[in-house]
Formats: sequence, C-alpha cells, structure tokens
Amino acid sequence: MVGALLRGVAGAVAAAGFGWTLWHGVAEPGIALAFGVLVAAGELARWGARPEAGAPPVLEEPRGREPAPLAAAGALAYALLGESAGRPTTHGVAQTVAVVVAGALVGAVPQVARGRGAAALDHLARRVLAVAFAALCFQPLYNSGELMRAVGRGPRYALFLLVLLVLTALCDAVLAASLLRARTGHPYGPLLRDELRALPGIGSAVCATGAVMALAVAVAGLWALPVFCVPLLLTHLSFRRYAAVRDTYRQTIASLARATEIAGYTSPGHAHRVAALSRAVGRELGLSGPDLTVLEYAALMHDIGQLSLVDPVPEGVTARLTEAEQRRIALLGGAVVRRTGAPAAVAVVVERQADPYREQPLPARIVRTVNAYDELSREGAEHPDGALCALERLRLGAARDHHPKVVEALARVLARGGVTGSTPG
Repeated sequence: MVGALLRGVAGAVAAAGFGWTLWHGVAEPGIALAFGVLVAAGELARWGARPEAGAPPVLEEPRGREPAPLAAAGALAYALLGESAGRPTTHGVAQTVAVVVAGALVGAVPQVARGRGAAALDHLARRVLAVAFAALCFQPLYNSGELMRAVGRGPRYALFLLVLLVLTALCDAVLAASLLRARTGHPYGPLLRDELRALPGIGSAVCATGAVMALAVAVAGLWALPVFCVPLLLTHLSFRRYAAVRDTYRQTIASLARATEIAGYTSPGHAHRVAALSRAVGRELGLSGPDLTVLEYAALMHDIGQLSLVDPVPEGVTARLTEAEQRRIALLGGAVVRRTGAPAAVAVVVERQADPYREQPLPARIVRTVNAYDELSREGAEHPDGALCALERLRLGAARDHHPKVVEALARVLARGGVTGSTPG
C-alpha cells in the first residue's frame, strides 16, 4: 500500500509538472535542455550492481545507495538554480519536475529493456518526489525575492542551502527505504538504517556537487556544468571498478561453495538456497550492511567442511550425524574459509554453526536453522505439504535445537513467498 501510494503521488506530481509546463511553455529552453541531457546521461550511466549468471540468488539490493549520482546531482542543481550567468531564472517547481522526469525516462529505457521495470519505476518515483521537495522549498522563496531579503548572499544563505540539502537527503532516504520495503517486504528499520548510513558517503557527495553546480551556473553559466561533473564522474568510474572487484570476489565465493555439489557431497543448489533464505531471515531479524554480507558468505560455505569426509553423508544431510561429527566438520570448514581470504567473521560463523544455539552468534543461529529447513523440506519434497511439515518440525525443535525467534522469522519470510532460489529442488 505504501509503495503504491508513493508511486501514485509521484505520478500525480510528474503529470502536474508536465501539464503546467506544456500549458505555459518552457522557460529558458536552453538551460532546461542542458539539465535534461545531464539527468538523462547520468541515468544511462547508472552503476548499480547487476546479478550475473551463476551468482548466488541473493536479494536485490543496491550496491551503491545512489545508483545514478550524476543524474541526482544534476536534478538537485536544477532544483536549486536561481540564476544563470547572473541572470534570474524563472523555471519554477513544475518545470523542474518536468525536466527531471523527461531526463529520467530517457535514462530508464535500458533498465526497462533488461526487465527491471519495477526497480526503474521505484527509482523514478524516488527521484521525482525528492526533487519536487527540494524545488518546492527553494524556487518559490527565491523567485519571490523573500529568500534574499531574509538571508542575503552571505553565510546565512550557505546555511540555508546546507539545511535544505540535509532535509532533501533525509527525504530521499525515507523514500528509498519505503519503496524497497514495499518491493521486498523486508523490515523498514534496517532498510532505513542502511540508507542513513550511506548519507555521509555518496549521498553527501551528490548533495555537495548539486549545490556547487547550482552556484557555479549562477555565476559562470552552463559552461560550469561539464567542469563540475568531472569529479563526480571520476568517483563514478572508481566505484564501478570497486564494484567489479567485489562482484568477482562474490563469484569466487559462490564457485567455491559449489565444490561440495560437484564432488557429490551436497545436493545441487543447496548452498545457494541456504544463502538466499539466510539473507532474507537476517533482514527479518534486523541485520544490515556488512553483517548481511558475512551471513551470506557463511551460508554459501557452511558445508565446505564436508570435503574432509572419506565417505559423503547421504544427500549431504549433516543432521543425521552425531554432534561431535557435526562440530568436527564445522571446524574443518572454518579452517578452509580462513584460507580463502574471507573475513574472519565468516569463518567464525562456519565454525560455530554446529554449537548449541544458545552459545552461537545470531548469524550462526540463522545458518543452522535455514540449513535444517532446506534439508528437511528436500526430504519431504514429494509430499505436497513438505515445506510446511519441515517448518513444523523446526518449531517442535525450537528451544532445544533452534532459537525460537529465528524459526519464527523464517516462518514470516516463507509466508511472504520466500525468496527466489530458496525452494528445495
């Protein structure tokens, strides 16, 4: 409901902006075209990480919290633009929204062509509402002269812009978390916390660049746009390289996790199903950021210790082994993980997955429960209620073998349909 409401409001704002602009005509068409092209170019260069073939079926999440920083900075600069080369501008709120929407729609074409229409629609709604907020707070005050009479052009004007940028960034974080919550069903708190944590990074760079662009265009005209786009563009390229390295590392971990499947120790897809479902349960329990990455990597490699066995466990179901054997396999798995260069926290989770749950950290509890669910549901795959029976067996074992809160979080995730790739088979 919240997602549909935000999209509806964004659609209404965009329609009003286009209608007003078409009726009254475009003010300063050269400036509007320049900023529209900037927004479109920034959207076309979006750097969000893309799932690749063979990657673990993890949940869709932005790798950089702002997937199109150049477009965001350009849109914000147009919203805060009061002059161009010393001459006052008169484009107002409605035209600001229309130009940003037009540029964003052009940039969204490749996303829609790749089948990412829902994500592109949410991104567009977020952009429209955040820019409309900034323009509504600035344009009427500036164009009426009230802003200059109240604060002048000195430090108070800079303070006003700073406060407005902070409020816009907070508005954008709330919108991003709300739309992601509506699309994925994850708890709102951790999603908002992730967005707020990202503000001092790329968020602050986008806001600062947008404000500087607007001030520079006010003095030097449109020639300031390419000059001030360069720093953010270089940051863009650097981040893409970092994201490529991170994706390669993720692929390495995913390939290593398949070693037990190739060797016949575990069933095909087991590690990836456990990773996807563990990440969803972690989200449900409030984990975010680096903690989710540790959980995902540990879930992918939780069975790697089985490679030390002379005779494979039938179908890889470690629950049939004694507690001592389970712990031995877990410790061997942790030793292997430490040699991969993965963070030490990942090895700790792998090592402690077979400990009594009261002694385990939360990620190890999640891996233990989700692994048991996947094994139990696979055993009953031929039964129409196999997944439900597996969950019921976990509930019966709660407070003895599994933490009750983890089991109930798993139940809530499954009630929403689980995640892609988490079903047995």
